Amino acid sequence: MTQSVVVQVGQCGNQVGCRFWDLALREHAAVNKKGMYDEALGSFFRNVDTRSGDNGPDIYKGKICTLKARALLIDMEEGVVNEILQGPLRDVFDSKQLITDVSGSGNNWAVGHKIYGCQYRENIVEKLRKTAEHCDSLQCFFIIHSMGGGTGSGLGTFVLNLLEEEFPEVYRFVTSVYPSGEDDVITSPYNSVLAMKELNEHADCVLPIENESLFEIVNKIHQMINSGKLGSTVKQNSLVTSSAGSAKTQVKPFDAMNNIVANLLLNLTSSARFEGSLNMDLNEISMNLVPFPRLHYLVSSLTPLYTLADVNVPSRRLDQMFSDAFSRDHQLIQADPKHSLYLACAFLVRGNVQVSDLRRNIERTGEKYIEKFVGRDKDRENTYQLLSWAKQTWHLEN
Repeated sequence: MTQSVVVQVGQCGNQVGCRFWDLALREHAAVNKKGMYDEALGSFFRNVDTRSGDNGPDIYKGKICTLKARALLIDMEEGVVNEILQGPLRDVFDSKQLITDVSGSGNNWAVGHKIYGCQYRENIVEKLRKTAEHCDSLQCFFIIHSMGGGTGSGLGTFVLNLLEEEFPEVYRFVTSVYPSGEDDVITSPYNSVLAMKELNEHADCVLPIENESLFEIVNKIHQMINSGKLGSTVKQNSLVTSSAGSAKTQVKPFDAMNNIVANLLLNLTSSARFEGSLNMDLNEISMNLVPFPRLHYLVSSLTPLYTLADVNVPSRRLDQMFSDAFSRDHQLIQADPKHSLYLACAFLVRGNVQVSDLRRNIERTGEKYIEKFVGRDKDRENTYQLLSWAKQTWHLEN
């Protein structure tokens, strides 16, 4: 089994990262009833014997002693990181894998990238190397950051550049949270543009996520709850915005939006953490979905927005999920799929699903393909544009 390291940069990156680790621990706890350290846990967690101190040896088999996240937390303001260290997840993070400052980057990309980047370069490289040394087979770096803030955009892309220099063979997967059009930080558009240049050059794959889309999904879920549409088929407290059952004692305004991003990463990494008959390696995402090096931005969507009470997904429900995946209501970025061109497409399905149902939906999805839209707008309702050579390459990963 391979391992991955998560690098959380800035306020947004650390808040989303904290939610990811919380959800990951809860998911593993639901499956790993005996409390044994296995390969699934080893993909993102170390098992450390802390009886002789925090520098105790790693334990690769047997009972869980102390789990430590394979993570590096970076922020030029102490607030969020200190809150994490004082919270219920404080024991999950290695205190030596933190880099903080006091003054912050002042929402200025140049301060984060040029000033703090140069100032903390050696420290960041040293901690990245130490984290990598604890991995037997390091496969991927996940970077979580925002595009609007100074630390997230500036220092976040500086770290991305460092990863390419120090670990050129390791896959770099970036989750970037973009500001909305109504952002009250006047420098956020400039920070985003400057950070985009770095993402184009140094990332292997980017998941752009827009604050406005997250806000719309939160509102949609609230409407579903108020209207009573969810019904009894939904598992209790399983909404992608829910913090129920989490280690957090206080729910904050942005927790619902952060939970959506954390759930996306949780589902994306499930094949690396759990065994499955049709698992897809993380590197295959870039191999199959990125036709050219700079065209590595993926539009992501989540469906359903909750967990079904029954792990066995009915055929009719699966059909609806495949249709919803192309709906703008389920996308995490403001883009209309009916007016866009798909270069490639992938469905990552979790749950007890029949392979025959998957094949049927793939064929049904292929039938909706047309090379060019013709006729009136209503002809676009159930169709989308896909490159002709991509239409012929639908397949199930084994």
